[in-house]
Order: sequence, then structure tokens, then C-alpha cells
Amino acid sequence: MLQTITRIPVAHYSNVKMRSGYSIKIDNKEIAIFKLTNGKVYAIEDRSPHPKGGVLSEGLVSGEYVYCPVYDWKISLADGKVQAPDEGQVRKFKVELENDIIFIILE
Repeated sequence: MLQTITRIPVAHYSNVKMRSGYSIKIDNKEIAIFKLTNGKVYAIEDRSPHPKGGVLSEGLVSGEYVYCPVYDWKISLADGKVQAPDEGQVRKFKVELENDIIFIILE
């Protein structure tokens, strides 16, 4: 069976602030976009995996990690994994940049 890939424009790269989260909604998916000081852009599920589910776009960004604003869990923006001693994972979304436009790739 052929897999459908959808490429959705979500923001202008030049308008996204560095080290701040930007929240978007695609269908029923809440997605947080982050632009790091090295210029990389990451997109992850905008909900921490712990039971109270903090909004990650409101978290503190340090390096390639975001800290959940509720429980201070450290989550990798590169792969969505919660760092030890905590455990868990958030969904990571593929991002493409073309002509100042950030695209989210849904597969």
C-alpha cells in the first residue's frame, strides 16, 4: 500500500523567534516548532508525555532540548526522547525549509 505524504507550510522561518516555542494545530495534532540558535528547526508533539501533559511550546529551550513547564522534564528536540532519570517519548515531525517557509511533513 502506498503511503501518503503531506507537506504543510506552517511559518516563515524569519518570523520564528530563536529559543522560543511556536504552537500550531494541524488536523487534531498540536505541534510545537522550535528554532535554535544554530538555525536548526525542530517540530515535536506539543504535549509532555507525563500524566499532567505540560504544553512544550511554553517550555524553556536549552541547546537541543526543551524543558517541560510543568515537571521540568528534559526532552530532546532531535528525537523526542525524555532524558533520564525520567522516561517517555513525544512524537517528532519531519521539518523542511524552503525559501523562508517552514514545512511540516506528515506521513
